[in-house]
Amino acid sequence: MIAPPRLNRSSALPWMAAIILGVALVMGLAVLFFFNPSTNGFYPVCLFHQWTGWNCPGCGGTRATYALLHGRFVKAFHDNALFLFCLAFGAGRAVWMGIGKLRHQPPVPWWSTWMLWSLLVLTLGFGVIRNLPGFGWLSP
Repeated sequence: MIAPPRLNRSSALPWMAAIILGVALVMGLAVLFFFNPSTNGFYPVCLFHQWTGWNCPGCGGTRATYALLHGRFVKAFHDNALFLFCLAFGAGRAVWMGIGKLRHQPPVPWWSTWMLWSLLVLTLGFGVIRNLPGFGWLSP
């Protein structure tokens, strides 16, 4: 049996994907910058909140992003503190990995197992705590 010819993946493919994702991100942030999620109804609705009346760990993330884009950090923290924590952690992790790359250190995975488990526990804990009576300040 004759094997099919081997296809070589173009080196431009990852760059093209990164450019397309970057443009989509900028366009999405531009829409969010100009259209307030609190007053415009075309943003998606949280089904968990709609069905249960409780706030999921992601509730308020869109409003927090809108507040961040307008420089209102306290409002963004009020809308979703976990989102701000994850954003700051991701930025710090990216800087740390970039410094490692500049120092020609071997690449490390973006997420380790303990980081994923910690994020899961943190997310579940945040989702529970923000719905308790004494922690209304964590709810958007």
